[in-house]
Amino acid sequence: MDIHKVLSLLPHRYPFLLIDKVIDYEKDSYLQAIKNVTYNEPYFNGHFPIRPVMPGVLIVEAMAQATGLLAMESNPESVSETSIYLFVGIDKARFKRQVEPGDQLLIEVKQKVVKRGIGFFSGTAKVDGKIAASAEIMCTSRDFSD
Repeated sequence: MDIHKVLSLLPHRYPFLLIDKVIDYEKDSYLQAIKNVTYNEPYFNGHFPIRPVMPGVLIVEAMAQATGLLAMESNPESVSETSIYLFVGIDKARFKRQVEPGDQLLIEVKQKVVKRGIGFFSGTAKVDGKIAASAEIMCTSRDFSD
């Protein structure tokens, strides 16, 4: 899934789009995506000037965006111009290493179950094969046509 497909599914845009491409995917199962972390990211100006580090909340947001892509690509009939896939919960977030400019984040999300319209996922973000962050994420679709 290239950037054009990602843009067609996610409502996020610069500077908040945190997925550059999807490299692997299986319907209702898992998705692997890439985020290239560059020094040009706007948050590096203040986080932190002496040693730039990608904020942990943005790493988790990247995992949440990947769950949205997995859910929408698995159920294309639920995707419309007025629906948004929303991040509704997070559990067991852990941060193991810093993510710095020049790193490439490999984001992996796995669908665990969908109950009453809420998807439950596990996610990891890795750099060079080492876990930078992990979390359990809950998301749901909402139509904003009213």
